[in-house]
Amino acid sequence: MTSAERHLSLWKHGLAVVPDGVWDRTDLETLVLADNGLTEVSERIGDLRNLRMLDLGHNKLRQIPPSLGQLEQLRDFLYLHDNELSTLPPSLGRLTRLRYLNISENDFDTLPEAVTGMTGLLELRATDNRLTGLPASISRLTALRELHLRNNRLVSLPDVIVSLAELRQIDLRGNPIIQLPESLRKLPRLEKLDLRWVTTFSPPAWFAELEDRGCAIYL
Repeated sequence: MTSAERHLSLWKHGLAVVPDGVWDRTDLETLVLADNGLTEVSERIGDLRNLRMLDLGHNKLRQIPPSLGQLEQLRDFLYLHDNELSTLPPSLGRLTRLRYLNISENDFDTLPEAVTGMTGLLELRATDNRLTGLPASISRLTALRELHLRNNRLVSLPDVIVSLAELRQIDLRGNPIIQLPESLRKLPRLEKLDLRWVTTFSPPAWFAELEDRGCAIYL
């Protein structure tokens, strides 16, 4: 199989249903099924054990098959944004090599525990959901560099955020933030804290310490 044959894009093909032949292509490394009006994905997706990147964004999915957790080579990107998801199967927590996850523009009111099992994540995008808090288990994401939480319903962050020592960026724009844990000032690599469009928050005195260290705070 040539390099080109290991990459399949069916972006915006109006499929509604993924052709069975796609699941036979077990050597695929990248698969793009975005913007097709999909309402379901076959359990056979678990047969694509060589996938490194999967794009299921911009569809109408309400659930993800548990077999997706078998794709343990998935390491580059997993796009699930702009669907109708409110939960993720626990099996997705097995995707420990995954570096980028986008679950934005869905119906999550809590961050799925499966996400906190993805311990290799460098970037997590969960914008435009209905999140009211983050689980303590987010402390497992010790490699995380970027945390994007714009336009949710967060009033604070958990104290365990201090465990994410690699964090460079936190985006909290458009949340009803009331307070933030002082432990944020202990994050050694924090470069950007974005609180624009937040009207419920008064900056604490310790923000000055963050800024003195070179962290850009946007209010």
